[in-house]
Amino acid sequence: MFLKNQEAEKDGVLQAAKLMTVAARTAPKGKGVDNLTTAIIGDGEEKEKLITEMKDIAEEFEAGFFKRDAENIAEADLVVLLGTKTEPIGVPACGYCGFEDCTAQSQSENGVCAFNTGDLGIAVGSAVSKAADLRVDNRILFTAGKAAVRLGLLGEDVEIAYGIVLNAAGKNLFFDRG
Repeated sequence: MFLKNQEAEKDGVLQAAKLMTVAARTAPKGKGVDNLTTAIIGDGEEKEKLITEMKDIAEEFEAGFFKRDAENIAEADLVVLLGTKTEPIGVPACGYCGFEDCTAQSQSENGVCAFNTGDLGIAVGSAVSKAADLRVDNRILFTAGKAAVRLGLLGEDVEIAYGIVLNAAGKNLFFDRG
């Protein structure tokens, strides 16, 4: 095998993305309940759908940062998606979701389990820490996660997600963003 320059680097970014999903999966979870979902998007149909959806959201909500982030994704090597299901996990005497308990929260259409969102944050932190350990340029994007949720890329039961865009180049794509 002979890999040179970008070919080797792109392969390295894919390996980093896989290790990031492992780091996210093994991050601590409340009550040991794992509601995390993961995906890796490279060049292809899913990436184009994600970029298009982000641009559509930018236009729909007059939120230019969605378009800026879509342009970053178009130039980047990969996107790691991390999302969570939001069903309550049954923690007694919690109420962090704003409801009395998990039963009350699950009977509402507006509840989001605080443990699941906290677990997602810990998983994202673990994933980007792995990217940093491997010296892969990365940026956490709410925008990519929002578009992925709207597209159902992580499943219909995932309501909250983040994207982590990855790239290996001589200059960090995510440094001087307009």
